[in-house]
Amino acid sequence: MNTEIKTRKLPAAVILTSGAEERIAYLMSQAPEDTIGVKLSTPRRGCSGLAYSVDYVTEEAKFDEKIETPGGTFYIDGGSVLYLVGSTMDWREDDFTAGFVFENPNAKGACGCGESFMV
Repeated sequence: MNTEIKTRKLPAAVILTSGAEERIAYLMSQAPEDTIGVKLSTPRRGCSGLAYSVDYVTEEAKFDEKIETPGGTFYIDGGSVLYLVGSTMDWREDDFTAGFVFENPNAKGACGCGESFMV
């Protein structure tokens, strides 16, 4: 009987652009001392129901997805993964705004200001 366990590497739930990876590296260079990474979650808020939130993380949670980037570890909240599968996360700056931008194929709508989305 073969007892060898085969593991299969699945693609990450969220694709990070080079701009997003560079911003994660910058955030990690400015992070508090006990920070182990940056985490994306989708808390309930806003007029459409869910919002994107990026925060520092000080400990790993059991069901979070973990993505190693050149500038630091990026986590995706385990409870948010289903809302984010297939999304692309980018960092964009112009003369008026700067922030992470998400292309999410699961979003069925968004509020007018772009603060929140629904699935």
